[in-house]
Amino acid sequence: MAGLRKIVDRVNSLKKEIQDDLDLLPLLSEGELEGIPLDLLKKEIEELEITTLLNGEYDALNCYLEIHPGAGGTESCDWASMLLRMYKMFCEKNGYACEVIEEQKGDEAGIKSATLHISGDFAYGYFKNEKGVHRLVRISPFDAGRRRHTSFASVTVTPEYHNNIDIDIKESDLKIDVYHSSGAGGQSVNTSNSAVRITHLPTKVVVTCQNERSQLKNKEQAMKLLKNKLYQLEVEKREKEKNALKGTVSSIDFGSQIRNYVLEPYKLIKDLRSGYETSNVDKVLDGDLKELFESLLRVKYDED
Repeated sequence: MAGLRKIVDRVNSLKKEIQDDLDLLPLLSEGELEGIPLDLLKKEIEELEITTLLNGEYDALNCYLEIHPGAGGTESCDWASMLLRMYKMFCEKNGYACEVIEEQKGDEAGIKSATLHISGDFAYGYFKNEKGVHRLVRISPFDAGRRRHTSFASVTVTPEYHNNIDIDIKESDLKIDVYHSSGAGGQSVNTSNSAVRITHLPTKVVVTCQNERSQLKNKEQAMKLLKNKLYQLEVEKREKEKNALKGTVSSIDFGSQIRNYVLEPYKLIKDLRSGYETSNVDKVLDGDLKELFESLLRVKYDED
């Protein structure tokens, strides 16, 4: 309700501002006003337009975002940590709460995996298009020969479905492991088996949680994440069946390369779906993703 009221209030405010400006137009011809701040008004309307594009069934929900490095050892692990930093900085700059549910450090550098819980207005709507493979080209900081390397990392994004998810999970279908947390933490976090890993044997879905000191709380969080992922699998299955009946194929499947980040021999970030590109790679890697996200929302709207 609060989210809907915020949108309605914004529409009413813009409507009033536009009407006030229209009432002032006759005065412009008499030279009594220097002008009306149309640029600011245009920006506000464009921001409202983006909100109207966030109309998917689950767009208003919070989400879980997972990052996994591809083949390539330390190189890919380091690239995965760069993506983790990029998303965390975007959240910080745009008012999203970002909690690290699980993070496994790499052997030498970077991360082997990470799971974020992101909450805020239309969190899933903004992050859903990050699902896929992200490709980095750069001079490796781990190569004494200063050669150019290509690294890959995959990102998955799952909406945090409401608590009334009806997923039947049999205890016999679960493999539950406990281990020491690897991240920074308070007393006893890294000295006891508080971290939990759950494997759903029929689907091979694996979830982990280590952000709580209590093993029980980590297990509860992991089970919640598992239910979300299994429900997401069911949603994707229904979507594929629907597309098959329509005779269409989704243009974005998990595992597809969606974006290139080139740091050498030139600087360019290009999204392969929307065509958005920028040479200001440092800005994007520092979390300035809003234009990129919005370009994806617009191209998705045009396809629909």
